[in-house]
Amino acid sequence: MLFLALLPGFACLAQDVPPGADLAGLLALARQNSPELAGMRHEAQAARERVGPAGALPDPRFSMELRDLTRFGEQSASLSPARVGSTRYALQQDLPWFGKRELRRDIAQLEADAATARAQGSWTELAARIKSVHVQRYFLERNAQLAQEVLDLVKRLEQVAQGRYSSALGPQQDVIRAQVEQSAMRSELVALDGESHHLMARLNALLARPVSAPLSAPQQLRALPASSELDPLVLQDRLRAVNPALQAEQSRVQAAQKARELGYRNRYPDLTVGLAPIQYRNAIKEWELMVELTIPLQQSTRRAQERESEAMLSAAMARREALANQVQSELSENLAAIEVARRNEALVASSLLPQAELTLQSALAAYENGKVDFATLLDAQRQIRQAKQSRIKTQLEAHLRLIEVERLLGEDL
Repeated sequence: MLFLALLPGFACLAQDVPPGADLAGLLALARQNSPELAGMRHEAQAARERVGPAGALPDPRFSMELRDLTRFGEQSASLSPARVGSTRYALQQDLPWFGKRELRRDIAQLEADAATARAQGSWTELAARIKSVHVQRYFLERNAQLAQEVLDLVKRLEQVAQGRYSSALGPQQDVIRAQVEQSAMRSELVALDGESHHLMARLNALLARPVSAPLSAPQQLRALPASSELDPLVLQDRLRAVNPALQAEQSRVQAAQKARELGYRNRYPDLTVGLAPIQYRNAIKEWELMVELTIPLQQSTRRAQERESEAMLSAAMARREALANQVQSELSENLAAIEVARRNEALVASSLLPQAELTLQSALAAYENGKVDFATLLDAQRQIRQAKQSRIKTQLEAHLRLIEVERLLGEDL
C-alpha cells in the first residue's frame, strides 16, 4: 500500500525531469511545440482544402426580369409580378469545356502534394538542427570530461615535481610550469562551460522553450550504421525517391504539365446553359432554354499563355534537375566524410592513442628517475590529450555527417 501511495510522487518527479537526456524526447517535444512546423502543417492543410473547390462548378446565377411595369400605360408602375406585363425568371450555369475542371483539380492536388512535401522538409530541417545540437552537447560533455581528466593528471604531475623539488632533485620551475598548465586547463573548462550554455540556449530556441529553461545532459548517442547500410548507390536511389525537396519539385513539374495542358484546353469555348420560365399574371405560360458559348477570338493572348505555360514547365524541370544534382553531390560528400572519419577514429584508437599512453608512462618514469626534464613530460601529456581530442573530433564529425545524410533522405537510417 505504501508503494502505491508513493506512485503519484514518482510520476510527478518523472514529469519534472528536464528534456535533453535522449534525442527521441527532444524530437517529440519539437514536433509538438514548434510554431514553424505548425505553420507549415497549416499551409499544407489549406492547400488540401483547395482541391475540392478547384474542380467544382461555379455557382449558378439567378435573375428576375419584370417586363412592362405599366402594361402599356394602363396602370401606374408596379413591382408585383402578378400586375406587370410579364416576369422572366432565369437560372444560368457556366460549364467549362470538357476536361478543364479535372485539370484544375489535378493542379490543386499536386500543389497540395508539394505543400505537404515542404512541410515534411521543414520538419526534416528542424530535426536535423536538433540532432546536430544534441550531438554537439554530447561531445562537449566528453571534451569537458577530458579536460577534467587532464587537469587531474597535471595535478599529479605537480605533486611529482613538488616531491622532486623538495628532495633537491628538480628545479622549482617544474612546479610552476605544472601550475601554469593547470590554470590553462581551468580556463578551458570555463570556455567549455560557456559554450555549453550557448548550445542550451540554441536547443531551447529550437524546442520553442525559454532560452534559460533547464536541460538534462545527453546520456548517449546511437551507434553509427554499418558501412553496408551506407552504400552510395542504394542511398542515391533512395534519395531520389524520398527526399522531401525533390518530391516538392516533382509535384511542381507535374502541376506545370497539367497547367500547360489546361492552357491548350483554353482554345476551346466554355458553355453557359440557362432555363427561363416566363410568368403572365399568376401563371407560367412560357419556357425558354438558352445556350451561350464564349468565342475564343483572342488567339494572340492564348498563344502567349501557352508559351508561358511551356516556359514555366521548363523552369520547373530545370529546378528539379538542379536540386537533384545538388542533393546527390551533398549525399556523396557526406558519405565519403563518414568513411574518412571512421578510418581516422580507427587509426587513433588502434595506434595513436596507445602510443601516446605509452609515451606518457615512459616519460613519467623517466622524469621520476631524473632522465628527462619536465618539458618532455608535459609534451607527452599534451600528446595523449591531443590523441583523445582527435578521437572525439572524428566521432563528432561522423555523427554530424550522418545527420546531414538523414536530412537529405528525409528519414532516419
